[in-house]
Amino acid sequence: MHLKLLLPTHVLLNQPVTKVIAEAANGAFCLLPHHIDFLTALVPGILTLQTPAGDEIFIAIDGGILVKCGAEVLISTRNAFQGSQLQALKQEVEQQFYALDEQERQARTAITRMEASLARQFTALSAEGY
Repeated sequence: MHLKLLLPTHVLLNQPVTKVIAEAANGAFCLLPHHIDFLTALVPGILTLQTPAGDEIFIAIDGGILVKCGAEVLISTRNAFQGSQLQALKQEVEQQFYALDEQERQARTAITRMEASLARQFTALSAEGY
């Protein structure tokens, strides 16, 4: 199989692999060369890749989309980085990716409050006859 890991600004990885282990919302899965074509949304976590030489590569991803079509595997994600120490990579995922999710949640809450305030102001203006 040939894997391409795509980030918004560049291609992080573009190389042959013999195995891809990833995690979707419903659990972890493994892709091998003769696996059926496949599409899934990935959750933040660790990708494990095996090269034809038998080496393992660990990559932290911030969720994304995985598409396997024939011998090509494409993974698109907002943020990813490679590491050699699996435990350190797991800690980095927890610190960076989950912190970003919390910041996004706080931003959505602030936007919802502003929208509710704007709706109240429009209702008050309508009640006054404007």
